Amino acid sequence: MIGAIIGDIVGSRFEWNNHRSKDFELFTPKCFATDDSIMTLAIAEALMRAKSDFSDLSAQAVRCMQEVGRPYPDCGYGGHFLGWMYADDPQPYHSFGNGAAMRVSACGLAAKSVEEAKALSRAVTIVSHDHPEGLKGAEATAVAIYMGKSGAPMADIRACMEGYYALDFTLDAIRETYRFNETCQQTVPQALEAFFESVDFEDAIRNAISIGGDSDTLAAITGGVAEAYYGVPEALSRAARGYLDERLLDILERFEAWER
Repeated sequence: MIGAIIGDIVGSRFEWNNHRSKDFELFTPKCFATDDSIMTLAIAEALMRAKSDFSDLSAQAVRCMQEVGRPYPDCGYGGHFLGWMYADDPQPYHSFGNGAAMRVSACGLAAKSVEEAKALSRAVTIVSHDHPEGLKGAEATAVAIYMGKSGAPMADIRACMEGYYALDFTLDAIRETYRFNETCQQTVPQALEAFFESVDFEDAIRNAISIGGDSDTLAAITGGVAEAYYGVPEALSRAARGYLDERLLDILERFEAWER
């Protein structure tokens, strides 16, 4: 999960000021934890609170996203989701926004099978992003993370992901023309390709930033998959933790110590 948080924090200063190169400083005083990190941690909290069979996971996801997220109203939530988060009785709003995919890394890490990765991602996504494309983006991300942590070869992960998206492009081919897009359809494939063209965790993050777009969310998705596959260098993990307040850091550390 720290991989998604690193991607978000590194990408935070580039969301509205894209940087189309792999040459940049990862962490600066301009970086911060956005809604991507906060919702990722909220879903981790929901998984830890849920019953052992996860039968109440959807309800816990709603509760935790509101409880964890409300103290940070200015961290970058989209307008529809902001309304959902403060609603007394939040309902799904047929969204296919990329927020569906950026928050599910804990589902892939917690899952014990591909089928469970799919079920967990659906349970935490359908409460807000119930459009088929939103559900697909979340599922693809969680499955890729599960496969990565399970030791699947990159070629096998790619073959599986090609069942979700047409990965018929390279980063070099889209770098100059790819633009900001908040949909799963135009974020998850690019985030996956950033991972597939990488040689290690840091390279994956640099790939994601280098194509522009919704940089924090794109890099969060890439970072979640790259963490599962490569692991995360201790120096990067330590640096990212410095951007989390005590409350958020507590969730992260409890999830890292959590055993199902």
